Amino acid sequence: MKRTETKPPPLSDSQLLTEIQRRAFRFFWEQSDPVTGLTNDRAKNYESKDEITVASIASTGYALCSLPIAVQHHWIERKAAYDRVLLTLRYVKDRLPNEHGWYYHFIDKHTGQRVWNCELSSIDTALLMMGVLTCGQYWKNTEVERLATELSDRMDWGWMKTNGGTKPDKKLLSMGWKPETGFLNNDWDHYCELMFLYLLGMGAKQNPLGADSWTAWKRNEVEYGGRKTLVGGPIFMHQMAQGFFDFKDSRDLLGWDYWAVSREAIAMNRQYCVDRIGKRKTYALDVWGLNASDGPDGYKAYGVLDDEDGTVSPTGAIAALLTDKKAALRAGQAIYNRHGLKLWGRYGYGNAFNVDRNWFDDEVIGIDLGMAIVGIENERTGLIWRLVGLHEGMKRAWKTAGFHRTKEKEPRLIHR
Repeated sequence: MKRTETKPPPLSDSQLLTEIQRRAFRFFWEQSDPVTGLTNDRAKNYESKDEITVASIASTGYALCSLPIAVQHHWIERKAAYDRVLLTLRYVKDRLPNEHGWYYHFIDKHTGQRVWNCELSSIDTALLMMGVLTCGQYWKNTEVERLATELSDRMDWGWMKTNGGTKPDKKLLSMGWKPETGFLNNDWDHYCELMFLYLLGMGAKQNPLGADSWTAWKRNEVEYGGRKTLVGGPIFMHQMAQGFFDFKDSRDLLGWDYWAVSREAIAMNRQYCVDRIGKRKTYALDVWGLNASDGPDGYKAYGVLDDEDGTVSPTGAIAALLTDKKAALRAGQAIYNRHGLKLWGRYGYGNAFNVDRNWFDDEVIGIDLGMAIVGIENERTGLIWRLVGLHEGMKRAWKTAGFHRTKEKEPRLIHR
């Protein structure tokens, strides 16, 4: 598929959401190896011949999440989806290199071997496992569920928390490990996308994390434009965990409402862009979305109170659907109608664009498409939330973190 010379046809809001999901699923289906099930980290959005062979375990996790969605929408036969899940889980269990149940961030999608001397990544392994868990719940009482349980049970949470036993009193999870140098110097120690990682660990059967790990990470408030939230930064930090857990109308044992945190962060992200309309040509009232994304000068973490150069992430804006449906749909339509000629391709929106630099990404990134397809589905049917919520381990984790439903007047405070 080449960039078109005509604008894509107008779509209603519902049609646009469906098309975003359908094209995202196309990426996950086409860019997953049919033998290993491992999914490309990224792909070209126009070229029919794509030589990219580097997969990521995070993208593979979202590919797994996309399969129940595709079955529900009748984009694929249930058996074909099951077969893809089964071969993926068998490969991960029997052949994908790991240490203590944790996997390398980037691997060759054909061989499963580590690439770029990357780290064994705790957060990316957790993304893989959220996909495994989701499929295990969707295909109950099957080999898929059995394999999902086996993969989950072999994750050694104590090893990742205590740096292999060298720091027995440590409460926070390491960001990862390398065979050459050991554990990384940094831990998951402050609010970001980390919540699903800790909840997954708290729901484990073997050596689960305790409530003290949940309360150990910092929750630093930031302010902008009269709003308060936890961390500014790229928008995905307020969307990734929210794609797996429905935090709305709930507070944890510390009194935090993470749905309200996301709502404020996303409103702040939009306002930060709107306030720079005179400075950047890209931004408009309905064109916003600072994210970790490709940019004119390479991959960069754009965000509120961080550096920005006019680069916008379309999927970042559309995944805001869960907390501000109206703003997300307006952004999706505005970007599609104004920039679709240069940005809309086989897998939907290119990863990012920058009008100031006349740059429109010709690639897509799996995790961003994953957050979009999952976020849209949850807003429409709650499917992924429901599947995750039915898992016995996630029920235990929810309880350990002290989550409880509360009835409060809107707008809810982020903390009380």
